[in-house]
Amino acid sequence: MAKPTKKPEKGKDTRGPRELIVAQNRAASYHYHILEKLEAGLVLHGTEVKALREGKANIRDAYVDFKPSGAYLANAHIAQYMPGGPWNHEPLGNRKLLLHKREIDKLSGRTESKGLTVIPLRIYFRNGIAKVEIALAQGKKSWDRRQDERDKDARREAEQAMYRNRRR
Repeated sequence: MAKPTKKPEKGKDTRGPRELIVAQNRAASYHYHILEKLEAGLVLHGTEVKALREGKANIRDAYVDFKPSGAYLANAHIAQYMPGGPWNHEPLGNRKLLLHKREIDKLSGRTESKGLTVIPLRIYFRNGIAKVEIALAQGKKSWDRRQDERDKDARREAEQAMYRNRRR
């Protein structure tokens, strides 16, 4: 006899892994050409997790630094957790990224040789585990930014014109 299938409980999300976005680097696509994206785990200590769950993080000026012991997220600000007391963390400390050795070697090699950089795009929790999405990026020149603005304006005008035509 086959086992009866369980119905999902009311209010439960059954669509797959749930992500809770904590911080995003919205200026990244404005300042950089994004070449490649990767997902890395994030080593957090004590009150850092609670502060992240409250959404108190800023990664606007953050970058990934490569050392012999691994890859580190530098200059990312995670505010102190108020009830943490004397066990609080340092807000601007370096946080280790959990990447495979071949990924670290590949990224560090490309950043040294071609003048690229690795930046974080967002920090989020997936199934209760802190993750950071990092990207291999190349800095844009000012004329690149102006061209992107022109392209965005042209795209927006075209969409508005198509919308107006559909409305008639």
